[in-house]
Amino acid sequence: MERIGVVGGGLMGSGIAEVCARAGSDVVVVEADDERAENARGRLEKSLRRAQERGKIEDADAALARVRVVTDLTLLADRQLVVEAIVEEESAKVELFQQLDQIVEDSEAILASNTSSIPIMKLATVTSRPAKVLGVHFFNPVPVLKLVELVPSLMTAEETTEAARAYVDGVLGKQAITCQDRAGFVVNSLLIPFVLSAIRMYESGFATAEDIDTGLVLGAAHPQGPLALADLIGLDTTMAVAESLYEEFKEPLYAPPPLLARMVDAGLLGRKAGRGFYRYEK
Repeated sequence: MERIGVVGGGLMGSGIAEVCARAGSDVVVVEADDERAENARGRLEKSLRRAQERGKIEDADAALARVRVVTDLTLLADRQLVVEAIVEEESAKVELFQQLDQIVEDSEAILASNTSSIPIMKLATVTSRPAKVLGVHFFNPVPVLKLVELVPSLMTAEETTEAARAYVDGVLGKQAITCQDRAGFVVNSLLIPFVLSAIRMYESGFATAEDIDTGLVLGAAHPQGPLALADLIGLDTTMAVAESLYEEFKEPLYAPPPLLARMVDAGLLGRKAGRGFYRYEK
């Protein structure tokens, strides 16, 4: 696969586009409007320049030249792999997959979702090619973290999963793991209850955010505390994943704490908003 499409140019989408371009792929990124497209292009350029300064890549300009950021979904018609990286809302993703199914011309092209929690079957069944649909879940920050979860649904063909693995492992140089199509997959099924438990501890007044995070960093050798991690993930995304997990399993440990809901309502979404459990310079 040489022609890659990415729908959504936010933190995840631009990161996916970056690693594909750095690996030599021709990439088309689709955003909702001109302003968001410009922001996505700027985000991508800034990250590539930083990577060159740090010696991670040799030529940021060459990678940038392999990326087009557009606002027209029909420009994905010739793509061999399209990765959806839009808002974590089931209805929005379902609508997008219906559109992609009509737009992407090659019947062998793979339609993938970067969802962190929504069952892939719900996306696959709205297309005419469920055998070519799977989850390809990257982790933030995409240029740094090597893990990718491959999530075939019950309808995904084995050759689809293996083609995705070949691209992820062989071209992008990342490490793919395979997991069943159930909400949360491997990482978030384990991670989100842990983060929610830390939020409940903070909410109850048991300890400060700083002490909770310091305890896990220094006492359990975690590279980052759970509340700082929630800020990095985005509290809106954390809540969306928790809601998806709770909807599927009905386990209390997946239920979003009231404090998390209030912070999301207030727009205190973490690093991307400048404030979450901590304050950040935007």
